[in-house]
Amino acid sequence: MNIIKDIAVSGSENKLMGTDVFYQDRDQKLPIVIYVHGFNGLKDWGNFDIIAKQFAEAGFFFIKMNLSHNGTTLDSPLEFRDLEAFGRNNYSKELFDVNCIIDWISSKDNNYANRVDISNIILLGHSRGGGIAILKASTDIRIKALITWASISECKTPWGNMSFDKMEKWKQEGVMYYHNKRTNQKMPLYYQLFEDYKNHENELNIKQAISSLNIPVLICHGTNDQAVVYSAAEELEKWQPKAQLFSIDADHVFGRSHPWILNELPPPMQSVVDVSIDFIGEAIN
Repeated sequence: MNIIKDIAVSGSENKLMGTDVFYQDRDQKLPIVIYVHGFNGLKDWGNFDIIAKQFAEAGFFFIKMNLSHNGTTLDSPLEFRDLEAFGRNNYSKELFDVNCIIDWISSKDNNYANRVDISNIILLGHSRGGGIAILKASTDIRIKALITWASISECKTPWGNMSFDKMEKWKQEGVMYYHNKRTNQKMPLYYQLFEDYKNHENELNIKQAISSLNIPVLICHGTNDQAVVYSAAEELEKWQPKAQLFSIDADHVFGRSHPWILNELPPPMQSVVDVSIDFIGEAIN
């Protein structure tokens, strides 16, 4: 198993994204799976290396990155040290970041060019990252299959259920704060996040994006998800009837937590990984 951690790849506003690759040496070039984390997420949350290794063992070149404005840095990939960047993040920047990763791995100058099959790129996204993956797949012919885990169905994180008064306060003050219960940090969210959505509302329309797809799609969602309720998965399936929907009795993170110190995944997460690997095998063959 080849594991290279925290490769520096330039993303939005030239901020560097710590990027990991996992792969095994094979005689043939490997299909590429790119994982996109969600809001307040990071590439190593819940010991994601366990998942990455399983995809690599199944014969894929697995990539995961910290998005450029998720608040981590190359020096501190597991901690939110750059809160200003976190506050300046938005959907457009995340889409740009994913494009940068695809361009990077597809480049003939990439150190792994002789390892990867750029004709088979699969996007995998969790939560808000699922929405980003859907949007990107709808506009990039390089994407050959799509998997979402607990995906959002609209780009309104985290203001989707906010009251009018709270939205007005956010607009007037220019910033609100998200309480990260795990780290006990107050994470700034600048109003530009909502402005970016309004300025690019058509490009950020997940319903429109997933409806337009003509590639294999797998939707995985926990029926006990409290962060992104299960009805979001039902909406995605309704908008893309050709998609496969895998439902499981699980929460938003399929039984994981952070830090995750065990060497195996909880049963719900393992089931989702198994289904996802099988799906890719069928989708690209």
